[in-house]
Amino acid sequence: MRDLLPYLKLYKKHWFGLSLGMVLAFCTLFASIGLLTLSGWFISASAVAGLTIARETFNYMLPGAGVRGAAMARTAGRWGERVVSHNATFKLLTDLRIFFFKKLAPLIPGKAVNIRDADMLNRLVADVDAMDHVYLRLISPMVVGAFGILCLTAVLCWFDADLGLTLGAVLMLLLLIWPTVFYRLGKKNGEALTLNKAELRIKTLDWLQGYSELTLFGAESRYRNAILSAQDELIKNQFIHAKISGLAQGLLILANGWLLILMLWLAADGVGGNQPDPLIALMAFATMASFELLMPIAGAFQYLGQTLTSAKRLNEVILAKPDVIFPQEDTAHSDAYSIKLNQASFSYPGASQMALREIDLDVPAGQKLAVVGQTGSGKSTLLQLITRYWDVQKGSIELAGENIQSWSEAQLRQSTSVVSQKVDILNGTLRDNLSMAKPDATDEELTAALVNVDLGHLTEETGLDAWLGEGGRQLSGGEKRRVGIARALLHDAPILLLDEPTEGLDKKTEQQIMALFETQFIGKTVVFITHRLVSLESFDQVCLLEDGEVLELGHHDELLSRKGRYFELHQTL
Repeated sequence: MRDLLPYLKLYKKHWFGLSLGMVLAFCTLFASIGLLTLSGWFISASAVAGLTIARETFNYMLPGAGVRGAAMARTAGRWGERVVSHNATFKLLTDLRIFFFKKLAPLIPGKAVNIRDADMLNRLVADVDAMDHVYLRLISPMVVGAFGILCLTAVLCWFDADLGLTLGAVLMLLLLIWPTVFYRLGKKNGEALTLNKAELRIKTLDWLQGYSELTLFGAESRYRNAILSAQDELIKNQFIHAKISGLAQGLLILANGWLLILMLWLAADGVGGNQPDPLIALMAFATMASFELLMPIAGAFQYLGQTLTSAKRLNEVILAKPDVIFPQEDTAHSDAYSIKLNQASFSYPGASQMALREIDLDVPAGQKLAVVGQTGSGKSTLLQLITRYWDVQKGSIELAGENIQSWSEAQLRQSTSVVSQKVDILNGTLRDNLSMAKPDATDEELTAALVNVDLGHLTEETGLDAWLGEGGRQLSGGEKRRVGIARALLHDAPILLLDEPTEGLDKKTEQQIMALFETQFIGKTVVFITHRLVSLESFDQVCLLEDGEVLELGHHDELLSRKGRYFELHQTL
């Protein structure tokens, strides 16, 4: 149950709505029990009165009005309880998703890197949804049931203390035993059901996302069979869950019948020391109606196993500590946005060797550094350290003369523009995908940025409202890359970090983009990652990385004159 503590704390914010929902549930239940109990007594009393002289004095109107009032109160209370409790629960789930996302964001890319996208989506949707069971199926039924039993016992004790206490004691015993027994029966299956549900979603999303490639390589049927296998396992879990639910309700109905027989036997000689009269019917119908208190909890605690499993899966994210922690306050720094690495070393979690070893680099404000090297030499890792996706294990990184670890996240993101190898395109319009870089940009500014990267044709039909689709399906790889460059133009940060920005572009467009860099990024501090040794003479420095170490550093012409490794690579062009 400790796994639920982080979520129970969120209940404080919505205590009024959740409490009002329980009050309305209690009133509805009280009206429902009162309706059946009063109806049973009224019918019996009317029959007895009709056979005696009491038919002339019996008040038929008041009990009849009570029956009608209880029926209307039951209907209105049920509607009000559903509206209030579900409204509060949906607000709670909204806050929980925001809470989960706030905990998740700082873990990227560190702790979250080992969680599949489909699994993360399942946690954000299905596992969060499972948290509503805590209130709707556990807390509310148990609280309402306990108070209902106490109130029903008090009312019946007013007529006969022995009968009232007997019924109350049996109901309270069932309220304690039933959840414990059926939680243990359904715990293992509930855990398996939650995990198999997540597994089915993961396999289905894998199949959907990779359908084209799977078909081309003849692996589609294997992945489809994996989905069917996961589905079969889930159906088995659901079948077991349904059997346990049926068993819980069936046994509760059986217990109701036995309790009814017991109450009739105890009341057969009369209620409250009186001769047998219609109050016997009142006790009998109160006993039958009382099981409305227990029906909601008959199978509810089967869901506790699912809920606890979902809570554990969420806690893997919520309770994890991020690898990178940003300070809350901005740091004071100079307006000279330089970049300096001092003996910086870094290795990825679980890696056997260092990705970067004792890197010394100094990029003065306003200068441009090109970083070249073969795949796996550590070029992209260098950018991830400058953007503080990771922290160095040894050495330090300074921006504008201040240690990067003293910069707040907002301050760091505002000061840097990044064009990564993979440009993420939102499932939205062209305007949506550009305005994230500059939310207050006008349509003219957005269009100008597109024209600068030779994407003006995207606005020819529907303008900036052109729909790009999920992952930018409407765009080619080169067009996605240029959208990323357009974002960098709009963001206009003093530090520009480019990771293979011309990859996937034809030669003409590449030359156009390189010319654009020279005109648009004057005065900015630029780190340019590339494996293509072209157009590097315009950079102030060129850094050649190999196996995570700086092999050569200097101006393009200087490195060529040394006739070292850089010269050899350049000769292969």
